[in-house]
Amino acid sequence: MRSLVTIQKVKNISPIADSDFLELAHIMGWQCVVKKGEFKEGDSGIYFEVDSFLPVDERYEFLRASSFRDNVDNGKGFRIKTMKMRGQLSQGLLLPLVKFPELQELTESCPEGYPLGYPEGLDVTEKLGVKKWYIPETANAGGSIMGDRPFGIPASDEIRIQSALELLEQLKGKPYYITTKMDGTSGIVYFIDGKIGCCSRNKEIKDEADALYWLPVYKYGLKEKFAKYGKNLVLTGEIIGPGIQKNKLRLAEIEWNVFDVKDWDANRYLPYDDAAALCEEFGIKTVPLEERGEAFDYSLDTLLEKAKGKYPSGLDKEGIVVRDAKFPKQISFKVLNNDFLLKEKD
Repeated sequence: MRSLVTIQKVKNISPIADSDFLELAHIMGWQCVVKKGEFKEGDSGIYFEVDSFLPVDERYEFLRASSFRDNVDNGKGFRIKTMKMRGQLSQGLLLPLVKFPELQELTESCPEGYPLGYPEGLDVTEKLGVKKWYIPETANAGGSIMGDRPFGIPASDEIRIQSALELLEQLKGKPYYITTKMDGTSGIVYFIDGKIGCCSRNKEIKDEADALYWLPVYKYGLKEKFAKYGKNLVLTGEIIGPGIQKNKLRLAEIEWNVFDVKDWDANRYLPYDDAAALCEEFGIKTVPLEERGEAFDYSLDTLLEKAKGKYPSGLDKEGIVVRDAKFPKQISFKVLNNDFLLKEKD
């Protein structure tokens, strides 16, 4: 489960112009609008990341007017999303530790005691009953579900850089590449020991010619190409086009843009050049390459600016993905476009 709710320390507090009641608390690479005086630098708090879906609870009732949701996919609760308040981005929710006495038992082994004994970064997502907010990605017939994604077949879920700032230092000076984050639905195609299969992010889909998640196989003739290639592979890409995420690229037909190629037998992801060459051989598109270089040296602020921009359609792009060129899954993260997030609808 993704760590949606963690205990984090406030790095610093900054004022909001013309506001007597609100200020900004900075946590990891994020910033949250909080009540003035509620936190000071060095304080710990409960941080709920964007896309957290909080259960109905009296402690969250102040969110009802802006954040309450009730639908078949998620049930009832409060959705945390990027917002703008008093002209400032608020990226998540930060609440004081004292509001959560049920977490006291987690500090019993900490000599400092409650509440100062909370270890920074402690994941309390499950303890607080928080789930990930789910946005239906497609209006198309995805296909008949056969079961969960088979064991070992990897899912795609890039971490947001603001939650893992240490990756900037780890990538510094190394060969890197940056691709456009396409706004669609993740589609996985695997060929293992002569069997070909397709999955959505979490489910395996039955082989049906009209199933969305099998479209890459039939559109690009992958049954024949995989068999001829003769190696066990897993390809993951973004399915984009009509009926998917409102088709923000305004495509006339559905496409599949690959971003991961895994050599199944070697249990490794192909470096960028090798993955791109294989996709070209198979006649498959890859996600658009925006930049590559020999020595990464970007700051968070610079990357947030690079994440802005438009798709060819003229609509805001979702963001970018940054990776190590030689070992693409060892260091990999997404940087989302704040302009895109502010316009995001349920």
